[in-house]
Amino acid sequence: MNNHSYPTPEIVEVCLLAGKLMMQNGAETYRVEDTMSRIALAYGIPESHSYVTPTGIFFAINNSEPAKLIRIVERTTDLHKVTEVNSISRKISTGNLSPRDAVKELSKIECGPLRYSNRVQLVAAALASGCFMIMFGGVWRDFPAAVLCGCIGFASVQYFHRLVRVKFFSEFSASFLIGLLAALLTIAGWGQMMDKIIIGSVMPLVPGLLITNAIRDLMAGHLVSGLSKGADACLTSFGIGAGVAVIITYM
Repeated sequence: MNNHSYPTPEIVEVCLLAGKLMMQNGAETYRVEDTMSRIALAYGIPESHSYVTPTGIFFAINNSEPAKLIRIVERTTDLHKVTEVNSISRKISTGNLSPRDAVKELSKIECGPLRYSNRVQLVAAALASGCFMIMFGGVWRDFPAAVLCGCIGFASVQYFHRLVRVKFFSEFSASFLIGLLAALLTIAGWGQMMDKIIIGSVMPLVPGLLITNAIRDLMAGHLVSGLSKGADACLTSFGIGAGVAVIITYM
């Protein structure tokens, strides 16, 4: 434990910023709370209380100080940033980082770019779409079509997410484009099994990490976070399925 005496607001700022970064980038609720408690303990505060949800974090260090709230508006998946926050937490635990230095390091992580650029993610999503299509029983002849559909679908979900700040609209629009393009390629003779192409192409859009974290939070007893993440995952999956269903219905 660090025996230095630091101002309470600085310690709270470090804990909230670390929790915010972890929650924004795909960490589990129990891990966020554990990290915040360990940081407070390392700075000489043995008793702290945190309440973490996907949209906000409440944190208090004792009964005399008022609780602080930080709002979480956007959430993405970047486990590298979660790892970096954990690394800073370990430095704090060993007494090698003051609260001011910790805030600087955490601010660098917050302002830093994603671990993988959009171009790399796009290529990975395209190749994964083709591989998923094969895994689900497709034929190699449809591999280029699945790669093309997956690439356009993933690019469109990123574009629509920046264009319209309406949750699930981007997933619906992207899956609609995937279904439409798969149908057109099949009609043109460039694709053979439309259903396999669609299934493979929408897999990069499926919220796999969100589903996993929802189950993990429920198992850990975080019912509010688990249910909210589960609802988020279900609605996202519904948006993906609805976009494909519109195409299948009218084709």
